[in-house]
Amino acid sequence: MEQVTIIVQQQDANNRIDKMLSSYEEDWSRTQVQQWIKEGLVLVNGKQVKGNYKCQENDEIVVTIKEAEPLDILPEEIDLNIYYEDEDVLVVNKPRGMVVHPAPGHASGTLVNGLMAHCTDLSGINGVMRPGIVHRIDKDTSGLLMVAKNDKAHESLVNQLVEKSVTRKYYAIVHGVIPHDIGTIDAPIGRDPKDRQSMTVTESNSKEAVTHFRVLERFKDYSFIECQLETGRTHQIRVHMKYIGFPLAGDPKYGPKKTLPIDGQALHAGVLGFVHPRTGEYMEFESPIPEEMEKMLQILKKSH
Repeated sequence: MEQVTIIVQQQDANNRIDKMLSSYEEDWSRTQVQQWIKEGLVLVNGKQVKGNYKCQENDEIVVTIKEAEPLDILPEEIDLNIYYEDEDVLVVNKPRGMVVHPAPGHASGTLVNGLMAHCTDLSGINGVMRPGIVHRIDKDTSGLLMVAKNDKAHESLVNQLVEKSVTRKYYAIVHGVIPHDIGTIDAPIGRDPKDRQSMTVTESNSKEAVTHFRVLERFKDYSFIECQLETGRTHQIRVHMKYIGFPLAGDPKYGPKKTLPIDGQALHAGVLGFVHPRTGEYMEFESPIPEEMEKMLQILKKSH
C-alpha cells in the first residue's frame, strides 16, 4: 500500500475532486480515481467524499493506492524497436505517446506489457509493476531506454546512474534563441508547492539536478539543442529549460500555449551509453530524432 497526500492549492479550489486528482499524475485516469473514491480509498480531511465533491483550498486529500497483483499485468504483442539485446540487458527505442510501465489508468499498451511478451526474463527489483525498468522517460518523450533482464544487471545499471557514469543525450526544440553556444544548469528540482502536479526549481524538498546543453542550430524564434543529463530528475530537461527562459516546444505542462504543431514536448532521448554489467565493456547507442521532430526542424529552417 502506498499513500499520497495532497494539499489543495488555491488554483484547484472549487474543482471536482475526481477531475483534480486525474490531472495530478499522468498515470491516474478519471475512471480509476472515481473507482478509488467509491472504494473509500480517497479521504478529504479524514472523511470519505463523493466524486463530485468540490475541493476547498488547504483540504488535505489522502489517496491510498493498493499494490497491484502480478496477474494484473498481461504480456501484449507490441512491435518494439529493440536496438540491442543479450542475456543481461536490452536497449529499446520508445515511441512518443507510449507509457513506460503500467499504472492505474494505464493497465495495457505500455512498454512493460510489450517487454513481457518479448522476453520472460526481466529483473524484479522494481516490483511487479515495473519489471526490468531501470530508468524511465515521459510518455510524450521518445528515445532510448535500458532494461535489465536480471537483478544483478539491474543493480549494476542503477549504480552507474547513481555514479553519473551513464551517457544520456537528448535532443530538443525550445522556444527562443539561446545566445550562448553551451551552458550548464545546476539547480535543484522538487515538487512545485503551488502546483503539486508539476516539478520546479526549488530549495525545499528538492534533489540536485544538473543539465548540460549545447546549441546545435538557431532559428527565428526557436533553438535546436542537445542536452546531456548528469542527474535524472522527473521532468528535468523540461523544468530546467523553462527555468532559464527557453521552454520546450509543444510541452503541455511547462511550455507556452502558442507553440509548434507537435503533439507533446519536442524531446528525444537520442544517445544512451553504459558499461555492460557482465563484460565491463562500454556500449553506446544512438537513435535518430523521430519523423515528427524532423518535420518541425524542416519547417523552422524554411521560415528562418
